[in-house]
Amino acid sequence: MSNEKKIVTETVPGQALKEVIHIEGLYKSFGDNHVLNGFNMKLYEGENLVVMGKSGSGKSVMIKCLVGLVKPDAGKIIVMGQDIGGLNQEALDILRADIGFLFQGSALYDSMTVRENLEFPMRRHQKKMGVVTDTTPFVLEALKSVGLEHTMDLMPEELSGGMKRRVALARAIILRPKIILYDEPTSGLDPITSKEIIELMRNIQKEYGTSSLIITHDVDCARVISERMILLVDGINYAEGTFQDLTNSSDPKVQAFFKK
Repeated sequence: MSNEKKIVTETVPGQALKEVIHIEGLYKSFGDNHVLNGFNMKLYEGENLVVMGKSGSGKSVMIKCLVGLVKPDAGKIIVMGQDIGGLNQEALDILRADIGFLFQGSALYDSMTVRENLEFPMRRHQKKMGVVTDTTPFVLEALKSVGLEHTMDLMPEELSGGMKRRVALARAIILRPKIILYDEPTSGLDPITSKEIIELMRNIQKEYGTSSLIITHDVDCARVISERMILLVDGINYAEGTFQDLTNSSDPKVQAFFKK
């Protein structure tokens, strides 16, 4: 592998960067399908990090390993100073309360109102929330952050695709997480709605000070939202750097991500 592929910036002049996620030597196979082959990643406090990869490249598997839904074959995952592999279920649940997740396709519960969808993580993580006798202020604040406070009593079937994505984003931030994981946040949306979602993601990072890991195929999303990027190829972090670093690369595998 040439020196050009690895373009990594881990420090800012005069500023020490604090790691909130550290993945080292991550391996995961399903039978003969070797999905992750020594993947490494660092996410820093307050950073927007984009991970791009082709379908089946292991992006979703990496996220599932990250939150303890899938057990890796080998490797180390440290999230906010805690080794995921050494946590019992109770400790893992406590840690997950500090991680918001925007699922691909929004994944709202069809049988619940918007309000009930947002209350769901509050009920699951009562230890973090404490005793809450009235959830309305929390739900309203989250919905106002995405411009949908008027939808509280609607059902998901009454929402457009873009509105569903906004509600899902409100649900992801209702617990005030330190980290947000975005899985294809603009997939299935028209270009105008995609831009609106990207702008909301940027606003939420500024308002809540979150660290964001964004999994996406959307080059425009990566261009606007990323402060740093990782290209996942053959189960490894094949290339890293800023959007400009990578688009200027002469490596054919890197160029393939940015060709129209």
